Amino acid sequence: MPNDTSFPSSSSGLAAAAAPRPRRTGPLAGPVPILTAAVLWGTTGTASSLAPAGAPAAAVGAAGLVLGGLLLFLTAPGARTLPRTCTGGERRLLALGVLAVAGYPLTFYPAVARTGVAAATVIALGGAPVLAGLLGLLTGRSRPTGRWAAATTAAVLGCAVLVLGPELTGDGAPVDVPGVLLAGLAGLSYAGYALVGGELIARGHRSDTVMGVLFGGAALLVLPVVLWNAGSWLPSVRGALVVVYLGAVTTFLCYRLFGHGLRRTAAQIATTLTLAEPAVAAVLGVASLGERLPAASWCGLGVLALGIVLLAVPVPSRFRGRVG
Repeated sequence: MPNDTSFPSSSSGLAAAAAPRPRRTGPLAGPVPILTAAVLWGTTGTASSLAPAGAPAAAVGAAGLVLGGLLLFLTAPGARTLPRTCTGGERRLLALGVLAVAGYPLTFYPAVARTGVAAATVIALGGAPVLAGLLGLLTGRSRPTGRWAAATTAAVLGCAVLVLGPELTGDGAPVDVPGVLLAGLAGLSYAGYALVGGELIARGHRSDTVMGVLFGGAALLVLPVVLWNAGSWLPSVRGALVVVYLGAVTTFLCYRLFGHGLRRTAAQIATTLTLAEPAVAAVLGVASLGERLPAASWCGLGVLALGIVLLAVPVPSRFRGRVG
């Protein structure tokens, strides 16, 4: 197991720390699985809004986590033994990661209910890369590169224009402060478990095993929320379909893809790549929920896309020294 516990600052650093470098390099070894997961994650807000009337938003998200987390745990090789084989410091990381994973649905889905799909997703995911970079700096586990800083600045700026566009043009409702705070907490939770997952993978643990333990543990933590708020919505066909989609697709499948991508993509870059999620969420909000986006918001989407492309497209080797 590698002794270097620092967070790599390039997209290929995790592979060097976690396992022998595979022959395949380029987008398919990291960015593409993460971007695919981000596109599917962009459907979560819309899917949760289709739950039966009266279903508590936190309970809907928690139910999806329970199903998806248990699937991840049961299908991950070595998940049952990982806590016993970890060092004391790694077990503490696992505990922090479990808490961060559990915190995400309990804050994100209520934020969606209060602020709308596009706004909650943009705030949560827009803040995540910044928080991930700051957490990495504070813990001394990363040195964000110039390329990451430029891409993240563009992406966060695009997110801000996207969510504030209606107000800037006079078409928006007043900002829901509790909803914004909940979305910010969701972003902190996401950044936290992305960093924990990346750190454990960098120490030589399998990505699917790490994700299985983090999400399986979080599923147990939020299970009481589901049982207390199950009511009549969960046994209904509509409620069950929403939970199955959130659990099997946007949790189980997406985090298998995300964990695979983290093997060759630093967490700071991964969180910026997942800013594709707000773009998908905004488009779905317009197409299926009747949400309106002014021209300013569409311009924000364009800037957001620019930041994502800056990280997703591999840099030719002759230019790597210039872009950091």
